[in-house]
Amino acid sequence: MSDTVEPDADAALVIEYDLDAPPEKVWRAVTIPALRERWLPDCDLAGAEPLSSVAGEEVRYRLRDSEPPFRESHVTFRIEPNEAGGTRFRIIQEACGQRANQPRAANCNSRTLMRAA
Repeated sequence: MSDTVEPDADAALVIEYDLDAPPEKVWRAVTIPALRERWLPDCDLAGAEPLSSVAGEEVRYRLRDSEPPFRESHVTFRIEPNEAGGTRFRIIQEACGQRANQPRAANCNSRTLMRAA
């Protein structure tokens, strides 16, 4: 028996920051391509345009790994004012769905489904 817990492939990675900058300034940094390019380059994005956007509150991009197997994920930036007059900045990254027929390593300790002949 193992005490190791398998990470949930469908779970999102959520990181939250409290910033001193006002929400309007943070919004500009995540939506204006010239400013965003400094910390999130276009080469990391599957497309430079956002997938969705709620003005001043949330923007979502699609990311793609630069190396094989070129996995994709969605990253959402949520912006809201915090109690200190700054910004609560939340980054949520979710993996895009894996293909059902994608092979897995024999030693990955995950459930294997048998296929009928």
